[in-house]
Amino acid sequence: MPADVTETKDPTVLVGEFKERYQTLINENNQLSKKIKDNEATALKLLGAIETLEYLNPTQETEEETPAAE
Repeated sequence: MPADVTETKDPTVLVGEFKERYQTLINENNQLSKKIKDNEATALKLLGAIETLEYLNPTQETEEETPAAE
């Protein structure tokens, strides 16, 4: 299927622009990947802190849900 629009830029200029855009995307992906890993580590620490606090300081709801031993 032929293109309706022909490119007016020099192919070497296009290759340069495409390489620059490609490298920008690769760098952005690497930064986002690092951010995701950092967020996952922080989330695990927060989850551990939440579970510890809930274990050490049970709320009224938690105490009511636990059946009493007879």
